[in-house]
Amino acid sequence: MKLLRHGSRGHEKPGVLAADGSVRDLSRHVGDIAGETLLPEQLATLAALDPMTLPVVDEGMRLGPCVGRVGKFICIGLNYADHAAETGAELPAEPVVFNKWTSALCGPNDNVEIPRDSTKTDWEVELAVVIGRPGRYIDEQEAMAHVAGYCIANDVSEREFQLERGATWDKGKGCDTFGPLGPWLVTPDEIHDPHRLGMWLEVDGHRYQDGSTETMVFQVPQLIAYLSRFMSLQSGDVISTGTPPGVGMGQNPKVFLQAGQTMRLGIEGLGEQCQRTVQA
Repeated sequence: MKLLRHGSRGHEKPGVLAADGSVRDLSRHVGDIAGETLLPEQLATLAALDPMTLPVVDEGMRLGPCVGRVGKFICIGLNYADHAAETGAELPAEPVVFNKWTSALCGPNDNVEIPRDSTKTDWEVELAVVIGRPGRYIDEQEAMAHVAGYCIANDVSEREFQLERGATWDKGKGCDTFGPLGPWLVTPDEIHDPHRLGMWLEVDGHRYQDGSTETMVFQVPQLIAYLSRFMSLQSGDVISTGTPPGVGMGQNPKVFLQAGQTMRLGIEGLGEQCQRTVQA
């Protein structure tokens, strides 16, 4: 099942992608793709519906972030062995955890704003995991039962803000529009193995990232168990799990985004995103 949110910013409605590729509205069944809707029993109820009987959404309607009311947007750094190598960093002994502010969230095809005074805005295609069943001190063996689904995240990053302006990464990671999410939330029954998914990103047609989730250092169950030691994980929390090599900072010479460019990115089974960069 591929769940989504459609409509204007701040007024998104729940929806589902039908087998014929059409977007169908779920408003008569749930209020949003958020909170308790992401619990296993609620997802099972939605899965029992026939999408072809639901109202069709106008073609070309904007897609919003595929999850609403996100409480925490947690990110994992240096979690791909080949990406760590391109940055010259040692593999971490434990997951590197940072945050993107929820105000960074935007739709999968919304414009991405280059912040004022930015000189080093970069891209990162990432597999994001959305929590369904909440929990704390989750056993690694039980972690996958807490997953509502998977989606694409573009962990847009301003590298000067992140690395050259003090000791924390967060201010280079959480600028407005730095968290495109979607196009849809794909439930686990459609993803046989989240650790064997091809992923890629292009800027103006040039492919910079072309990797796989196979090179993750800490896999999804490890990350969920680890994070739940330090915080409760709640329905709708998003965990963005790291990026493969090919970021702008890793190029020789380095390449960073400018206003007027187009990013396209995708992950096997999870769809594609496309963003135009604009000046904030």
